[in-house]
Amino acid sequence: MPEESELSGVGRAERRVWLALGGNLGDRLAHLRSALDALVAGGVAIDGVSAAYDTPPWGTSEPLRFANAAATGQTSLDAFELLRLCKRIEADAGRDFDAPRNSPRPIDVDILLIEGETVDAAELVVPHPRMHERAFVLTPLADIAPDLRHPQLGRTVVDLLGQLDGAGIELLAAQGWWTPGGSGDSSR
Repeated sequence: MPEESELSGVGRAERRVWLALGGNLGDRLAHLRSALDALVAGGVAIDGVSAAYDTPPWGTSEPLRFANAAATGQTSLDAFELLRLCKRIEADAGRDFDAPRNSPRPIDVDILLIEGETVDAAELVVPHPRMHERAFVLTPLADIAPDLRHPQLGRTVVDLLGQLDGAGIELLAAQGWWTPGGSGDSSR
C-alpha cells in the first residue's frame, strides 16, 4: 500500500465510489454521522446517503442489532488511499481490529464499488466480495443506486437484493438523517 503521506489524491481525476457503513456499539447513528463527516474531511465528496436501517447481526450469534447505511460520492483518492481512510475512521471510533471477525464494533466502513475499477489484493477486493450476499448492504445501496450494475455479476442492485431474505431489516432513520456539515435529523 502507498505511504500515509501520499493520502492526497491531488491532481488525479475524480471518480464515483459506493460505500457501506454499519455499527452496533454505542450511539449507532452518531457513529454513522461521524464516519460520513470524516469521509468528507478525508477527501470524499459525499453526494448521496441512504436511509439508515436497523438490521439483525450477520455471521455471528451476537444479539446486538446494527445500524447500516450506504453512501456514494466523488473522490480522487486511489483505492488504497480510500481503504486507509476507512480504516483510520474505524480506528478513531475505537474499533478493535484484533477482535474476531463479525464482532461488535462502533463503525465499519467498507468499499463496495469504485467506478471503472476492480481490485484484487490481499488487503482489498473491489467489488466487495460478499456484497451480493448481504441484504443489510444491498437494502441501503438500493436507496441511492437501485440500477447500479455489479461489474462482475452484471446484475443491478435491485435484482441482487430481490434474491435475498431481508427479514428483520427495519427503517431506523429516513433519508436526510445526515447532511454534509450538519448533524442530520434522526426524527424523520
